[in-house]
Amino acid sequence: MTRRDLLSRLAGAAALPFASVSFARAQDSLHYSSLVDVAKLIAGRELQSMALTRRMLDRIAAVDGRLQSYVTVMADQAVASARRADAEIRAGRYRGPLHGVPIAVKDLCYTRGVRTMAGSRLLANFVPDFDATVVTRLETAGAVILGKLVLCEGAFGPYFPGLQVPVNPWDATRWSGVSSSGCGVATAAGLCFASVATDTGGSIRYPSATNGCVGLKPTYGRVSRYGVFGLAASMDHIGPMTRTVEDAAIMFEAMAGPDPHDSTSLPDAVPAVRAELRRGIAGLRVGFDCRYATENVDNDVAKAMDDVLAELTRQGATVVTVAMPDVSKVGSAWLELCCVEALAAHAKTFPDRAGEYGPGFRAALESGQRVTPAALATAVKLRSEISASLERMLSTVDCFVCPSMANSARVRESNPFDEETDESWSQQVRNDIHTQPFNFSGSPTLSVPCGFSADGLPLSVQFVGRRLSEAVLCRVGHAYEQATRWHLQHPVI
Repeated sequence: MTRRDLLSRLAGAAALPFASVSFARAQDSLHYSSLVDVAKLIAGRELQSMALTRRMLDRIAAVDGRLQSYVTVMADQAVASARRADAEIRAGRYRGPLHGVPIAVKDLCYTRGVRTMAGSRLLANFVPDFDATVVTRLETAGAVILGKLVLCEGAFGPYFPGLQVPVNPWDATRWSGVSSSGCGVATAAGLCFASVATDTGGSIRYPSATNGCVGLKPTYGRVSRYGVFGLAASMDHIGPMTRTVEDAAIMFEAMAGPDPHDSTSLPDAVPAVRAELRRGIAGLRVGFDCRYATENVDNDVAKAMDDVLAELTRQGATVVTVAMPDVSKVGSAWLELCCVEALAAHAKTFPDRAGEYGPGFRAALESGQRVTPAALATAVKLRSEISASLERMLSTVDCFVCPSMANSARVRESNPFDEETDESWSQQVRNDIHTQPFNFSGSPTLSVPCGFSADGLPLSVQFVGRRLSEAVLCRVGHAYEQATRWHLQHPVI
């Protein structure tokens, strides 16, 4: 990028009014640049973090009133961080590709001195006195945190009445995903260069799919959960949402690693994922179960899976037929486990302050109270069996390919606050079996844009790997991404 190009981009910073459209060609706008590209500009001193941060704050102010992705904008802290980053870079103390880059975090993550609500009015006055480990690590890498992103109450399903509900930037009438919806909207709409999200049953993958983002759900325990409000402690994953696979690799390397404050964090060293990306995929074995990937999914999604396999084959990978375990009972077992563990996570405030919860999440906690010991034991046994079967299947291939979501974004619910029922959920996700099994097993997954539906909404492929295989997943995702142009398409804002 020349200085003239840069100045032209900065001069065109004014945001247009929000427009509900289904598809748009990539915009020549700095806010839609990849994290990698803006990092190069900052490292080369062609762009100061302060200028970029102010531009992003201006864009949030101009656009997010309609998109509703931020619950708290940390303007003063962001400007201070950007100023510090510029001073360090001028002094020759460049920390790496996140240094001076504006990002955002889901409002489950503790931020010292900044309200952390977890999507609930119950926590409207909660201000942590320390940062979550993941926040500390990103700030140590030099990232500038713009603010906190909206989520469903407690990271479950329904939103708290009266709080924001993020709006899909591709089409305001469509669903924006589940609990990490604010992350998906902000990342897709050019309101941050990456975000920190969580996933207990699909909350990185669904908003990645509906908003057209890259979402990495690392192996369970790869990223510390310390200082992050829990939903279901044994299934909660923390990972990045970005606009490219390389950006996700950069975020992952900064976020991951053992943490003495989190007993479930893994001791394994963090691999140099970014360095692996350009190795290509020739010779890799890609698993595929046609029934699991295409039965009861939208035709557009099924066709996209075929196209993904064709591209991977063209690049030298071998597609191997594998059998996905029977996951027909996973949904009910996942729900019982999730509600029981959520009940434990909220023991200090539920049921004593039950009336202060929204109706949707309160119903989930009440459901957890009704799960019998026998039912819980059955769910735990099923989880163990499914996880073992998945590990055996994944051990035969380098990665497994399936949809991130069975359909493109559907029309958003008229009331996103009430109790979540099977009927209301099926209105958003036609076939809810492509996410929860991999929370059971703790397997890493990578969601990557892979096309658009007939009505112009993003589609997403999911690459699944064996334990600790993030580097391989990112290799596959990067190879596919670079051979296509789906990640270069952005909504018109």
